[in-house]
Amino acid sequence: MITLTELRYLADAQSSYHILKPWWDVFWYYLTMIMLLVAVLAGALQLTQTRVLCCLPCKVEFDSHCAVPWDLVKTNLNVSSSSATQIILPLRIQNDLHRQQYSYIDAVCYERQLHWFAKFFPYLVLLHTFIFAACSNFWLYYPSTSSRLEHFVAILHKCFDSPWTTRALSETVAEQSVKSLPLSKSKILLSSPGSSTDTEASRQSLPYAQPGLETTGRENSSSVLDKKEGEQAKAIFEKVKRFRVHVEEKDVIYRVYMKQIIIKVIVFIIIMIYVSYYLTFITLEIDCVIDVQAFTGYKRYQCVYTLAEIFKVLASFYVVLVTFYGLTCTYSLWWMLRSSLKQYSFEKLREKSNYSDIPDVKNDFAFILHLADQYDPLYSQRFSIFLSDLSENRLKQINLNNQWSVEKLKSKLIRNSQDKMELHLFMLTGLPDNVFELTEIEVLSLELIPEAKLPSTVTQLVNLKEMNIYHSSLTVDYPALNFLEENLKTLRLKSSEIGRIPLWVFHLKNLKELCLTGCFVLDYHNSIYNEGFQDLKNLRTIYLKNSLSRIPQVVTDLLPSLQNLSINNEGNKLVVLNNLKKLVNLRTLELISCDLERIPHSIFTLNNLSEIDLKENNLRTVEEIMSFQHLKNLSCLKLWHNAISYVPVQIGALSNLEQLYLNYNNIKNVPLQLFLCKKLHYLDLSYNKLTSIPEEISYLTNLQYFALTKNHPFQRAVQNDKFWWCWTNGSNGQVMNARQTTLLTVPSLIPREQQLEGLPNAAVTITWEET
Repeated sequence: MITLTELRYLADAQSSYHILKPWWDVFWYYLTMIMLLVAVLAGALQLTQTRVLCCLPCKVEFDSHCAVPWDLVKTNLNVSSSSATQIILPLRIQNDLHRQQYSYIDAVCYERQLHWFAKFFPYLVLLHTFIFAACSNFWLYYPSTSSRLEHFVAILHKCFDSPWTTRALSETVAEQSVKSLPLSKSKILLSSPGSSTDTEASRQSLPYAQPGLETTGRENSSSVLDKKEGEQAKAIFEKVKRFRVHVEEKDVIYRVYMKQIIIKVIVFIIIMIYVSYYLTFITLEIDCVIDVQAFTGYKRYQCVYTLAEIFKVLASFYVVLVTFYGLTCTYSLWWMLRSSLKQYSFEKLREKSNYSDIPDVKNDFAFILHLADQYDPLYSQRFSIFLSDLSENRLKQINLNNQWSVEKLKSKLIRNSQDKMELHLFMLTGLPDNVFELTEIEVLSLELIPEAKLPSTVTQLVNLKEMNIYHSSLTVDYPALNFLEENLKTLRLKSSEIGRIPLWVFHLKNLKELCLTGCFVLDYHNSIYNEGFQDLKNLRTIYLKNSLSRIPQVVTDLLPSLQNLSINNEGNKLVVLNNLKKLVNLRTLELISCDLERIPHSIFTLNNLSEIDLKENNLRTVEEIMSFQHLKNLSCLKLWHNAISYVPVQIGALSNLEQLYLNYNNIKNVPLQLFLCKKLHYLDLSYNKLTSIPEEISYLTNLQYFALTKNHPFQRAVQNDKFWWCWTNGSNGQVMNARQTTLLTVPSLIPREQQLEGLPNAAVTITWEET
């Protein structure tokens, strides 16, 4: 027994899937209902009316047929005597049969002599109807397909009812997509670190919009969508993404739908063949020959099937219905085969709206959308809003603006170590529009922001001079790029993914400092890179933290005016250094963690160098230090964090040296020639293996900072003219010149009566240390 609840469930299921049924599915449904009515009507007639009426005995058989009347047969006896046909006369037991005998004959003739098609016609129609209905609805209830269809319908209803869908369509239908400018002459707006190839970067790039249009749209969207509606739309985006990944993997729905159409076409052909043939077997008169003479006295009977005429009419009508059904199935099969339904393109929608990034879909996702288009194309348009990354980014921007007010952003403003007002945004979904209301920002840092966009409103940040983009993807609008060209001086990019420098960087003509940390590909053979680096005419400083085998040619060949170069190779060996000679204007050179075993000879030709930093290499000897005497401007030499065991005596030739970093080495002795560098005011010998310091250190009259931390313990006091040099290398390990110190720890090694000699008046606070 089927309950009303189950029937209601079936009806609800049919109504929920109506958007996935093309017109032929609806047509099939009505044809199936009419077929079902035909089957029910024929079955009701068969069950309620007498099966066979007027079964009369055949009193005379002539030529295997009943001969009536008898007197006609009698006149032809002479003629028939010569014939081979024998006339069989009845036994004349009784002429009039009893009612029960008639009922018996009716039943036997119905079961044995009536053709099976006429007998079972209602049931055949009912069976055919069930087969057609099952083939039409199998894909809606098959587990592998029904789950996907239910998920799609549920998401589609949410997309249709979401206020964001209505808002997005109303904003974008009237807008035309702006064509991108040529790459060579225009300002290309490509995303910053976060994309691995130029193709991916181009996909993330955005053409600039009309001034004021985008801001107005955002404000209007914010006024329409509240926080709850924004969160609901965000949840729909996530569901659509997961659904797309799941459904695009296979084409189960397509194959099941195709198979059930093929089955219906085959069933249609079979029905048309055998029904058309057996339709002639439904006759009004039936010649019934049964061997029941022992009961009735007759062998042959003439019967009348009373339902024959109406069954013929119903069967003919049924054939017409099946014909329409089969032709519709044939059309649907042709529709399935004539075009690729496993691909769905939103090209027309992309042309009409500014959502030019709506992706084409495939497999089951594409097939479902094709079916929805047959019902109403508006459904796929509304669904496409939640496939667009631009639409999602716009929604995220609205939610982000609601979350980050001007007051909240002001609380994040800090003054950094360089005494600049910095705003550091971390792990946001985008860049809040309210950021551009804070005109006091000088440094803007974006970290772990996957999709940040710099709109034209950045022009309000008149004090912005520096940007830090760490593991973030930044898209720059054309008006914003014009602003950055004129104002940005320092740019730091950091990325853990392999990729190229965003092309918009090469249009920052006033950029002075560029820092690249991560896996940036500096391809010299790329013509765009060549032209781009040549445009950076004001670039004076570049920092590279990467795994390089050689110094990039785009740096040495295209940036001849570079003054500061810093390379941190993260412990990987830097092999080729000869092209350093081309950087004749270089003043500061840092080769950090480059696994250098000797000082590169190409450095000695850079006459303008004033500072050299060879930190964290594998230097064990620095015999080449004598060649530094040709660098007349060299004032700072950093050989720290190496494995140097001794300092060559040639160091005394560096008469212009002012700062010397020898800490974190294995130095045991200091040569006396070191103290010939009388301009030294900074000397760091900490973290070595020194056991003593020569008294000649007193010759360094300009020394202001002297460190001996973490050497072998010793003390020494040296008097120089009017004051004492004093140091101790114990647990504290700090040594200072009394003349430059406002807080001085004086060891008891110096006589108390001489401790104030040579110290500036009231400039030093003295505390006593007992040793």
